[in-house]
Amino acid sequence: MNVITNEAETESVPTARSEGAPVVLVFGAQGGVGSALARRLTARGTQLVLSGRRETELAELASSLGAMSFPADATDFEAVDAVFSDALEGYGRIDGVVNCVGSLLLKPAHLTRPSEWNETIATNLTSAFAILRAAVGPMSKQGSGSVVLVSTAAARIGLANHEAIAAAKGGIDALVRSAAATYGRSGVRINAVAPGLVATPLTSRITGNERARESSEAMHALRRVGDPDEVAAAIEWLLVDGSWVTGQTLGVDGGLGTVRSA
Repeated sequence: MNVITNEAETESVPTARSEGAPVVLVFGAQGGVGSALARRLTARGTQLVLSGRRETELAELASSLGAMSFPADATDFEAVDAVFSDALEGYGRIDGVVNCVGSLLLKPAHLTRPSEWNETIATNLTSAFAILRAAVGPMSKQGSGSVVLVSTAAARIGLANHEAIAAAKGGIDALVRSAAATYGRSGVRINAVAPGLVATPLTSRITGNERARESSEAMHALRRVGDPDEVAAAIEWLLVDGSWVTGQTLGVDGGLGTVRSA
């Protein structure tokens, strides 16, 4: 199977600003996990800034949630910096940042074109670094903040035909540990989640194919694929409630990354 898809995703103005409510930026907000997370955070009164490349979907989501939105390519350092600048101008602080931008390439190394490798690294690892880089400055100045990135169970175990995506996401795991060591003294927490197969538009070529889905389900100890809201719930916990957790990559994978069952 050969899958390569991007999930990154007109400025809008929030309908109201609540003094004291936390401010969270979500990149790739219009994707399956990103949109589920945005809805969860809105329900708890969080002030949101949403960003992504699919402008129409992004604007519609932001409008439905009363959030601020800025379309941007998360692999572009200057574009990411601009989103943070606009968010700080609008709210004065940033309490949390999540990167849900990602792609999926299932292909053996010898069949992977250089352009596919470059795109996989840029979409997954470069976006994570660009967003982290922009977040830790203002968070360090205010003395607090939480950054959550998205890795994958495939970075923990050897799965055939996952060479490029495993390499990119493995870089995220290493980035989380190093950044947590660097910025912990400033009160900034850096973590990640590592999902298994989740039913989102990004994975529809797998989850929408009966044989491929059944094969994938059999690889998970819980014998099913994940729901976007299950991953969003874990991100929400790391972002808001895991106040003594940093430098961790949390498996949210139905056991795929650690368990082999009969």
